[in-house]
Amino acid sequence: MSQPIIGPGPGRDAAVGQTAPPPTGPAHSDPADQTTLRLRLDLAYDGTDFAGWAKQPGRRTVQGQLEAGLAQVLRLDRAVSVTCAGRTDAGVHALGQVCHVDLPATVVRHGRVLAVADHLAAWLGRALPDDIVLRALSAVPAAFDARFSALWRRYVYRLWDDPAAVDPRRRRWVALVHRPLDCAAMAQAGPALLGLHDFTALSRARPGATAIRRLTQLDLVRHPDGLIELTVQADAFCHSMVRSLAGALTAVGQGRRDARWLADLLDRPQRANEVQVMPACGLTLEEVGYPPPSELASRAAQTRRVRRWEGGGH
Repeated sequence: MSQPIIGPGPGRDAAVGQTAPPPTGPAHSDPADQTTLRLRLDLAYDGTDFAGWAKQPGRRTVQGQLEAGLAQVLRLDRAVSVTCAGRTDAGVHALGQVCHVDLPATVVRHGRVLAVADHLAAWLGRALPDDIVLRALSAVPAAFDARFSALWRRYVYRLWDDPAAVDPRRRRWVALVHRPLDCAAMAQAGPALLGLHDFTALSRARPGATAIRRLTQLDLVRHPDGLIELTVQADAFCHSMVRSLAGALTAVGQGRRDARWLADLLDRPQRANEVQVMPACGLTLEEVGYPPPSELASRAAQTRRVRRWEGGGH
């Protein structure tokens, strides 16, 4: 069973009401103890100034910054590797990214999960005050895998179609199109994409990978302030799939394409070059869903089998 989720709150030990001390000593203070503890980290971040999730030499990425923070906070003598549920591209945001990391049990023994949460949150607040927020941190079973145990991911693509409706406070999180959108036409055409399909025409192919995915939700809402939200959920998404879905629906909403064209995209064996990949700023990873603890291992094994059959795509 996982320990209660701890948010990056006031930095106090819930059990005794005292400020939690920082972890001390090297990562391997007891060389005989090589056991590890798996932690789950729930994150939100503004992707504007990151070159995506994945660590890249000489570039500022979410994974790179997070791993650096863990190494500094815990005074680790070796690098750690953080695995996420969905590797967001450059400029893409997250409100519900989920990660896991394996740490030597010695650095989080005696209930120090609280201390890790507090000190990592404080480090992020100092080093990246406007970029990454630690929503929660908890100890989880070894069977939990942020990527392979996930049942579904939900993304929201946000856009405005009226420059006068733009809210400057949200301009980094919402894309602007310069022609009015018929949201009713978009909502009517969208359901053709639901279900299990080959989304090759709406993704950027990766060598040896298939684009077969099961899309379980596609909702479109225009809010009173003019903000348009496209919500999509699937077991997994291909590279640039959500931004391509948004681009295809935008073409329908602007009257440049019709519902039949959108449905016919699913029969194409190659990427549809006429489909615009919408700007990264409008896309946010909202939430990732997982099964109960007793089903984590079987779900991860099932996903790995599927991914091997698909050639390793994610």
